[in-house]
Parts: sequence; C-alpha cells; structure tokens
Amino acid sequence: MVISMNVSEQTVSKQETIKIGFAVTGSFCTFKKAFEAAGELVKKGYDLTPIMSFNSAGISSRFGTAEEHIKELSKICSKPVIATIEQAEPIGPKKMFDLLVVAPCTSNTLAKLALGVNDTPVTMAVKSHLRNQRPVVIAVSTNDALTSSAKNIGALLNYKNFYFVPYGQDEPVSKPASMIADFSMLLRTVENALVGKQLTPIVKESSSF
Repeated sequence: MVISMNVSEQTVSKQETIKIGFAVTGSFCTFKKAFEAAGELVKKGYDLTPIMSFNSAGISSRFGTAEEHIKELSKICSKPVIATIEQAEPIGPKKMFDLLVVAPCTSNTLAKLALGVNDTPVTMAVKSHLRNQRPVVIAVSTNDALTSSAKNIGALLNYKNFYFVPYGQDEPVSKPASMIADFSMLLRTVENALVGKQLTPIVKESSSF
C-alpha cells in the first residue's frame, strides 16, 4: 500500500513509546541533514538509539571529525552509539526497535543489504532487526544511484519491510547519476512505514533539497 505526499501526516498511537534505531553510514556530506532529521524524531517523542558503521564512526573529513560526529549523534539520542558488530547483533533477539532507520545509506551499504552481507554494525543491525519482520527506512545518498547502485535500490524496493525516504537528483548536471534522500521527509516516511505504507512519489522531481 502507498500514501501520497499530499495527504495529511499519519498519527501513530503511543508515539512516545516507539523505539527507533538510527543508523548512520559514511556519506559525510549529508550528516548535517541526517542529524537534523534525527533531532526532529526525538522532538516528536520517539526513543532513538544511535548506530554507526565502521567508516562513519572512524573517518574524519572536511565535514567534521569522527569524534565530533559520534559525540553529536550520541547527544541527540541521549544514548551511547552502537559501533560494533557485537553490540548490534542482539538488536533482533532482544526486539530492541520498532523501526530501524539507515540515514544516510551509502552505495556500499545498499549493496550489502541487497546481497545479505553483514560485516558492519549497520548491516548487522538491519539483519538482526529484520528477523522480527519490522520496518527498515532507507535514506539513499550515493553518486551512482542511476548507474551501478540502481540494481540494489531496485532489489530493496522489492524486499518486504523496506521503505524509502523520497529521493531525487541533487546535482543533475555535474553529477548526473547522483541521488540523495530528502531528509526533511524522513519523519513522514517513518510515520507511514510504522503502519506499513510507503510514502510516494518515491522519486522526486525537485532537486532543491
């Protein structure tokens, strides 16, 4: 089932009790928007637990140091970051989350999720969480969405329990294959995924985000 963007937001009952895993992978240029989206979820009353891939927790870039990113995400969620495979593995058995977000989700992580590869804290978190058949929300951020990553996006769109934050071309002239999620729509995507609905249109015409 799908729901159009032009309808009112869905209201989730007992929202304050809903637990969400917020997983981050290494698209550093979108960290600011992803962290802002995490903050919006917290303000709406969701209980967030941060999860970071090895790269997102270990690489410093011109967008900030690894230490700064870990500290900021932990502060937003008011919890320490899950940053190892060992810490992520119990997510499913303990039924820790009602929903898991991957924002941003890089081409590397898209490929691993599509192929069932579980060698980072984030991919292990998704695998463990899916054993309970609960929703996973993907916020794409990749320079090759319309080339080598297209098949992986297509695969996940066909998998049960995967939902996508609407996305579009961010720089169609200079990077014609690049697409990123509209992080301002992550909250609405989560609300709909919790009731089994995909927000549409999935591909946005505008690249203003």
